[in-house]
Amino acid sequence: MPRIAVVILNWNGKTLLERFLPTLLATTDKNIADIVVADNSSTDGSQEYLRNHPQIRLIELDENYGFAGGYNRALSQITHEYAVLLNSDVETTPGWLEPMRDYLLQHAEVAACQPKILSWNNKTRFDYAGAAGGYIDKYGYPFCRGRIFSKVEKDHNQYDTPTNVFWTSGACLFIRMNDFYATGGFDECFFAHMEEIDLCWRLKLRGKRIVCLPQSIVYHVGASTLKVENPQKTYLNFRNNRLMLYKNMPKHLRKKTLFIRNILDFLAAIQFLATGKPANARAVLKANKDFNALKINYNELQYDKNKLISEIYPRCILIDYYLKGKKCFSNL
Repeated sequence: MPRIAVVILNWNGKTLLERFLPTLLATTDKNIADIVVADNSSTDGSQEYLRNHPQIRLIELDENYGFAGGYNRALSQITHEYAVLLNSDVETTPGWLEPMRDYLLQHAEVAACQPKILSWNNKTRFDYAGAAGGYIDKYGYPFCRGRIFSKVEKDHNQYDTPTNVFWTSGACLFIRMNDFYATGGFDECFFAHMEEIDLCWRLKLRGKRIVCLPQSIVYHVGASTLKVENPQKTYLNFRNNRLMLYKNMPKHLRKKTLFIRNILDFLAAIQFLATGKPANARAVLKANKDFNALKINYNELQYDKNKLISEIYPRCILIDYYLKGKKCFSNL
């Protein structure tokens, strides 16, 4: 049996499966990896379509558990040593899998990695959700090699060196299953958005390395489930980001950091109002309220929160981007 399972979590993505599964099958050696699709109780005919592809294993979930819960349930039903969590809207390329497989085989301290992720809609540019590896600043704002906030760079091979990163994108996440289970898997309270960053933070706190390997390339459509300005996406991103900070950061920094985030989130709500997006402003305020209700469910985790993680950017990315004009990762 192959040591790797490529696992796609699908929810009403039949059109994407029809577009991208043939390429995945053509670019993935069946002797290296099995292909599994876990369906989050779709209603668009996805399951019927998948049953006509016997080379693909179908896992049928009884309801929509979101990204976090869906993957937890799907991964519990495989026995492979490694898994690649792959979005249904990703186009793979010839040889995409082998560099990541070989790197993890040679580096036992690496728990997870990702390829270089470029935009499917403009293949000369990085993808918003992952680019060439992710980082966060000291207040929890995520950014990437190749993308800071809405500024997405062209790919001139400027980030083609394999490097340690803070987080890998859930669009294409190659992970050791032993490390996945050692952290407790995805936090299902997140439902969707930020759960891969939370997972990677817990891996880093256990001394594991997270790596981007640009020798592997995939193309990502992006925003296929919730569009960028969708208020539900705003809500999940703001709520889950606060939960992630509360869970994982050193306790002596937590109070100050969350106080500053309160101010920054309030300013974000005002900015949404000023730009004619009242539903998004309400989503930010609801996210903060729900975070305060949820945080009591989290006990102290059993690892060293004081561990220094060099991939956390020590300054405020908001100030560097908006006030200092540092729009590219190479400027930081």
